[in-house]
Amino acid sequence: MPRKGMRSIFFKSSSPSRAIIPPPSQSRPFSESLMDENIDLAESLITEWDSDVSSYCKIISLFHGDRTEAKQYLRSVRDLQSAMQLLVTQDSASDQLVRAQNLMRMAMKRLEKEFYQILSDNREYLDPESVSVSTRSTRSSAARSSVSDLEDDESDEEFLVAGESISEVEIISTVAMADLKAIADCMISSGYAKECMKIYTIVRKSIIDKALYHLGVERLNLSQVQKMDWEVVELKIRSWLNAVKIALKTLFYRERILCDSVFPGSFPIAETCFAEISGESGMILFGFPELVAKCKKSPEKMFRTLDLYEAISDHWPEIEYIFSFESTSAVRTQAINSQIKLGEAVRGMLTDFEMAMQKDSSKTAVPGGGVHPLTRYVMNYISFLADYSGILADIVADWPLVLQSPLPESYFGSLESDNSPITVRIAWLILVLLCKLDGKAELHNDVALSYLFLANNLQYVVVKVRTSNLKLLLGDDWVTNHESKVKQYASNYERMGWSKVFASLQENPTAEIPPEQARDSFKKFNAAFEETYRKQKAWIVPDPKLRDEIKVSVAKKLVSAYKDFFERNRVGSESFVRYTPDDLGNYLSDLLYGSGGGGSVSSSSLSCDWPRRQGR
Repeated sequence: MPRKGMRSIFFKSSSPSRAIIPPPSQSRPFSESLMDENIDLAESLITEWDSDVSSYCKIISLFHGDRTEAKQYLRSVRDLQSAMQLLVTQDSASDQLVRAQNLMRMAMKRLEKEFYQILSDNREYLDPESVSVSTRSTRSSAARSSVSDLEDDESDEEFLVAGESISEVEIISTVAMADLKAIADCMISSGYAKECMKIYTIVRKSIIDKALYHLGVERLNLSQVQKMDWEVVELKIRSWLNAVKIALKTLFYRERILCDSVFPGSFPIAETCFAEISGESGMILFGFPELVAKCKKSPEKMFRTLDLYEAISDHWPEIEYIFSFESTSAVRTQAINSQIKLGEAVRGMLTDFEMAMQKDSSKTAVPGGGVHPLTRYVMNYISFLADYSGILADIVADWPLVLQSPLPESYFGSLESDNSPITVRIAWLILVLLCKLDGKAELHNDVALSYLFLANNLQYVVVKVRTSNLKLLLGDDWVTNHESKVKQYASNYERMGWSKVFASLQENPTAEIPPEQARDSFKKFNAAFEETYRKQKAWIVPDPKLRDEIKVSVAKKLVSAYKDFFERNRVGSESFVRYTPDDLGNYLSDLLYGSGGGGSVSSSSLSCDWPRRQGR
């Protein structure tokens, strides 16, 4: 070794006073002698591992076994570099310097091959998962220094001890990273940083690009996306939502860990390598949401657009950390731009959704006064919007609701004045629906049926709010206020729908009346009840709770009044009595189930396939 050669420099006689010191003209400086020895030792090792000289070296790696020769090789290259630096200061045109430079080129050629070989052969052990585990579990252990610490032979024993507690994959990964770091340090200190970086980025970029491709991430342009059917775009969105999680939590994040591990002492080099490896892929990954946002907007695209917005928002801390370098700022900018465009698309779709409701012009009455398809569609849509209330709150925060004229507070159903913009906007969308339903109620040719229609549809709205996240937005007061309106509509139906039947009875059912008048009252009651029953047999109340409440209310008033009249006047009027009080109860129990069925009504401009939210 070079240090052992230092002993030959000095010679001592038995007598200190007679030490033999050659005259300056006949001796060589200490540094020159050490320099020549370093070059000679380097030449012996470098030529031994020259693939052009030895066929054995073409198939065997320098970094095999216990790494003893690898340590000696790297140390000799470092010593050769020191010798070259000294030669340059003495004689930049000397034959010795030319010899050293040729040896350095041979050494770098060998190290380039070793560097590439380790990167290629250990792909499965340098995958992001292995890198993360090994660096996390052994970052401070001797395992990381077993090869890179070329001066400490005891580290090998420590590595073996550390290796007992970690898996084989972690050991291989750790050793590979240590080898890569050792080679990188040597090449960089020898002035071959550019060559080292080129090999590293080519190999690692291909791995990242291939991984993203298998995750379904591909380079697309706006024209390609716009030409796709929405079903195809939706599949790509689902793939992207899965890919972005893996890319940020595994691929990019752990690729940065690997860069920092291989180039720990060269921050600019680690940054440059990571930027070249991940920059383009990051731009492609976060460019896709912007392409989706620029496509033609329609209500059924709302929820996938929100999924994209939410994914970027949720993963922003990872994006900001992983791409924190100035050289990767374009990726951060692309992610921000995509989120901005997605937000604009959502606001546009909310506006279009409201306009579609307001422009709805369907003129077909719902058979039996049941729930209108428009009500089902809108409330299902709005209840799904409530699942994204956090994201929507961010999107509409600086997008206040602008009305042509101020509306009374009661129109919003007792909303507090300090409600968030998303709460006010959701309440407004429901209000637009209820106003449209008021108009559609007029399509029914019976006033009582119109009120039943309003009760049914408002009940559907209230139940949807009460059983979804809409209740968290609108609050208990809103629900209570609209429940009272349902009862009011039901009461109006009862009053208008059964007025003729109640009018056929005496105002005071217990009062004594002549037999002729009693028989006439029974005849009027029979006719009024049969007409009402026949008409309402096709009417429907889909909600079981509301249906029972209405029938109980009608029965309680009607059967009670008829029973008093029946018991007072049935004697002498037997031939005119068709119904007993119990009969009335049985007939009433059969009502509001809708004998004709609910029917099918188009919801005009809002009609479309209900947006599917697979994977949520």
